[in-house]
Amino acid sequence: MRERLTISHVGAQGDGVAPGPVFAPLTLAGEVIEAEVRDGRAEGLTLVEPSPERQVPPCPHFGTCGGCALQHWQAEPYLAWKGEQVRLALARQGLETDIRPTVGVPPATRRRLALHARRAADGTVSLGFKGRRSWALVPIQTCVIADPRLVEALPRLIPVAAAFLDHPKSAPTLHVTLTETGLDVDVTGVERRSGGLPADRRQQAIRAAEAADLARLSLAGEVLAMRRAPRVRFGPAEVTLPPGGFLQAVPEAEAAMVARVLEGVRGARRIADLFCGAGTFTFPLASVAPVLAADAAEGGIAALKAGRAGLKGLSPIEAVARDLFRRPLTPHDLKGIDTVVFDPPRAGAQAQVEQIAASGAATVVGVSCNPVTFARDARLLVEAGFVLEAVTPIDQFLWSAHVELVGTFRR
Repeated sequence: MRERLTISHVGAQGDGVAPGPVFAPLTLAGEVIEAEVRDGRAEGLTLVEPSPERQVPPCPHFGTCGGCALQHWQAEPYLAWKGEQVRLALARQGLETDIRPTVGVPPATRRRLALHARRAADGTVSLGFKGRRSWALVPIQTCVIADPRLVEALPRLIPVAAAFLDHPKSAPTLHVTLTETGLDVDVTGVERRSGGLPADRRQQAIRAAEAADLARLSLAGEVLAMRRAPRVRFGPAEVTLPPGGFLQAVPEAEAAMVARVLEGVRGARRIADLFCGAGTFTFPLASVAPVLAADAAEGGIAALKAGRAGLKGLSPIEAVARDLFRRPLTPHDLKGIDTVVFDPPRAGAQAQVEQIAASGAATVVGVSCNPVTFARDARLLVEAGFVLEAVTPIDQFLWSAHVELVGTFRR
């Protein structure tokens, strides 16, 4: 039996929510729909009364592709909703602060894609994204959020993907990164228990990489072929990315984060950059003061050190490989550090933040891809005597429910 529902608001995962609650994908607050309701979800919905905030989605794959959830929402209310998600996460921890306007990014700017590969019964290979609430592959011909150079490369990447589909249990994902020197592709999801990728398939992959003019091809971090070192720029430094290494998805979002981090550390005398990766913030921070940089990824630390070699005009950088979840830097390790920057994975940095709170640091700048864990960690700092001065939401993942942020604390 179909029901008529009125959407009250858009929930944290990007679905519209009607009383019940009933979650209705691709809907907006105030809209009236008719749908079958199963297990708290609206299915087979018909839009009866659209919101004035609704717009025509720009991508032909929208609705079936699971990559974007909110292309149907006009920019101004969409960005305001992202800021509201940050406010709600902080409020659940009893925190209030100045939440600045959300920084948006334009379409066609994303430099990283995770493309899934599948072989059909007729032998053809497709690349695409997982469907909405499905494991099925949606083959794509275009992607409106991606840099056009990634879209242009899609046909050339199919022969690369085909080489990794040897085993029936393999479900390859091509992690494609656009660098200053070309495309860097790291492949995961290849069956290893049966001996891994056979030698003939490795050669096929290498030939396909050469034909596609990839800068580098790697298999779960193991380099198979490299024509050019895949290099990216962090401030004044050029850094060769480690295979499978982390990089912010959108250069414009990265620039917005760097600008706000530098604003927060102004006047610092010695800085710790924790969860530093290959140096996204480290090199800009070294234009302000000496930096102690730490991260568990040894490849990232090695890349950072190599990028620092020979650079002039920067303060000293000490880079150490250390698992900050299991062995966080202690107040003793942070002695003499007056400013700390931390940018952890989605799980946050609770153990490390407890140590920062007990240190002598007077300023802390937190960068986060998860407002919920950021708010939890922020509460620890506030309880230790810090004030959360301001938070800036950053919409790095356009038209998704994800929101990133930069927050500044002063003791």
